[in-house]
Amino acid sequence: MIAYHFPPLAGSSGIQRTLRFAQYLPEFDWQPLVLTASPCAYEQTSTDQLNEIPQGMVVKYAFALNTAKHLAIAGRYPAFLARPDRWLTWTWGAIPAGLRLIRKYRPAVIWSTYPIASAHVIGSRLHKLTGLPWVADFRDPMAQEGYPANPRTRQSYIRIESDAMRHAKLVVFTTPGSARLYSQRYASTIRARVVVIENGYDESSFAQLMPVGSTSLNPGRITLLHSGIVYPKERDPSALFAALGNLSRRGALPDLIIRFRASAHDAMLQTFAERHGVGRMIEIAPPIPYRLALQEMVQADGLLVLQAGDCNDQIPAKLYEYLRATRPILGLTDIQSDTARTLRSAGIDTIAPLDSADAISAILIKFVERLKQGSCPVPSPDYVAGASRRVRTLELSRLLEELLPVKNRGGGSRA
Repeated sequence: MIAYHFPPLAGSSGIQRTLRFAQYLPEFDWQPLVLTASPCAYEQTSTDQLNEIPQGMVVKYAFALNTAKHLAIAGRYPAFLARPDRWLTWTWGAIPAGLRLIRKYRPAVIWSTYPIASAHVIGSRLHKLTGLPWVADFRDPMAQEGYPANPRTRQSYIRIESDAMRHAKLVVFTTPGSARLYSQRYASTIRARVVVIENGYDESSFAQLMPVGSTSLNPGRITLLHSGIVYPKERDPSALFAALGNLSRRGALPDLIIRFRASAHDAMLQTFAERHGVGRMIEIAPPIPYRLALQEMVQADGLLVLQAGDCNDQIPAKLYEYLRATRPILGLTDIQSDTARTLRSAGIDTIAPLDSADAISAILIKFVERLKQGSCPVPSPDYVAGASRRVRTLELSRLLEELLPVKNRGGGSRA
């Protein structure tokens, strides 16, 4: 399993996909070997999830540097050392390390996951050197219109995804929209099978939370929580702040607070709050350990999802933890998006477009009223039960089984 996001990395919900697959695969007769990056390459580290790596599981931290951190002079570095990403050097350490792991443990399948794009470079190279079947876990689209902004970097993304479509046995996405997009984009050259395994939540993490007494994070006020990164473009909050400014000037919702936890763009949020005069309605909070973040979700009066219209084929990974928290959810996203589809499937109808201040103003008033009345919908238990990481791992194990020679299927534990 080739994955950049793995403990002790901190500050990204993307870590959960690989970590939970690695935890649950042994239940289905698969033994993971994890090939990840040296922790010095991470922007932030934390020890809070290291004890969740299964005891005895092989984890190899291969040489890697962060180009912007380690190879820059006066804040500048050669562009070719950050293409396809700033962890290009990881490929230099991980390919030899991966070959050593393959010679020692003789695994049956290679699995690589994006982001980071370099993971697929490593997966492809190991596949071509060994002949082992390769599963490319894309999660979300890589190359998109205008992304990456640098044309050469975008072209490198296109080469990586095109290579995966031709050489991987399976390419995996987390949403139907992304799978459909790539099936169409590479219709003339695709050889891989395109499948969907959505993200999910980890039940064992929620089982360890403290019982919730009062659900209010700010007694006497209504608190909506946005937990995780607020991307300036993909989760542009400008219309939300405009709506809050309009409501504030009208004297509406004086008891509302929106808490942004670990936004990664605190200065942007502070600027918006000052511009619209809504500082009293905004809390900007630093990152906290994973389980404390989950505890905060189950205590919030409501949970806030932001997803821009140009990300209709993507679903924030955090949404599945929101669903398991069983709190009312306000979804600010295109009503035709996969995010909105997931919310509606879970029984959530409190949805408005992220780019309309008027629509956001209207739904905020209704949402808070329903919170006070106790009539806001919460996610359906049946839907939530089917969205656990264990269920997603069962889906993965069945796909991996199909890659084995018929004589080897249904046997003992495989790597």
